[in-house]
Amino acid sequence: MDFAKHSSAQPPRPGDLLSTLSTPLPVIDEDVLASNIERVQSYMDSHGLAFRPHIKTHKIPSLAHQQVKAGARGINCQKITEAEVFADAGFEDILIAFNILGEQKLARLAALNERISDLKVVADSIVTVTGLAACFTGRKPLTVLVECDTGGGRCGVQTPDEAAALARGIVASRSLKFGGLMTYPKANTEEAVEHFFIATMAYLAVDGIDCVIRSNGGTPSLFNAHLVPTATEHRAGTYIYNDRSMVRAGHCALENCAMHILATVVSRPTPERAILDAGSKALTSDLLGFGDYGLILEYPDARIVGLSEEHATVDLSRVDGIRPDIGERIRIVPNHTCVVSNLFDTMTFHREGVVTRVEAVAARGLVW
Repeated sequence: MDFAKHSSAQPPRPGDLLSTLSTPLPVIDEDVLASNIERVQSYMDSHGLAFRPHIKTHKIPSLAHQQVKAGARGINCQKITEAEVFADAGFEDILIAFNILGEQKLARLAALNERISDLKVVADSIVTVTGLAACFTGRKPLTVLVECDTGGGRCGVQTPDEAAALARGIVASRSLKFGGLMTYPKANTEEAVEHFFIATMAYLAVDGIDCVIRSNGGTPSLFNAHLVPTATEHRAGTYIYNDRSMVRAGHCALENCAMHILATVVSRPTPERAILDAGSKALTSDLLGFGDYGLILEYPDARIVGLSEEHATVDLSRVDGIRPDIGERIRIVPNHTCVVSNLFDTMTFHREGVVTRVEAVAARGLVW
């Protein structure tokens, strides 16, 4: 692609060249995107696993439709407002993988449950279950999965015994339906997930409780999903774009990263320092264990060592030979693509450097 040293103040439009667009700007390679969708769906199909993409990565209904058209069965959201946007776009099978608490959120959840055919949420405490049960009394029953901490150290009941006890509490409520189990584990801990699911199902079987859904998740070790044979579905989000952290995890190669951040060198204060126009509002401040804030494809030995809101400081001391000039345009693979999606109102798609479409990031910035 030709990344020229000029830009336009016009918003991107189909047919525009990337080299003419104003920076900073995230751009998505259509062919890499399609390949990522096909690659993961083919793997899931080959192992008989239902696949539930997490829309937090892209927040764009048309991309979720691409995922479902490829074979995905339903979607995963993190917020009620995200789920409302996707319900408006025609999605009926939605899992909200979050403890829902508070009168306002519960009221919206109840309204959403009336609108679509298959809404599911999770709970990891009797407090959450009690609130859900009270809200849905006299209404269409809500399906609830028990969230399990199989080693991820975030939300979730801590033992199979606790998982079974909470499931019994859901079953005891006439306004709720027990849907099964869900976990978001550490990468490469499939054996622990399998043991947790098996042990919980054994407890439930004693009481004659069916555990229809066993939902596993995560992109980094996604291609080990078949090592949890008890799981009925897998959830993943980052895979559709991929990012630097996924390359490090061995999930993909750099050529599988569909998102790049276009940026321009706006200053060269010293021979060993460059300043870009892509700061924390374009790249995010997420390090995810890296010592810098993204990989510059044209100068892989350069390091983005500091971010302010609109500036990125690049250390060029390790770059041998030619170094970037003022006005030069570069491409950055972000550390964490999901956060980048929430920083921009639109996402620009291209094929071989020519803009194909511009999509609104419809569910960005929604906090409820």
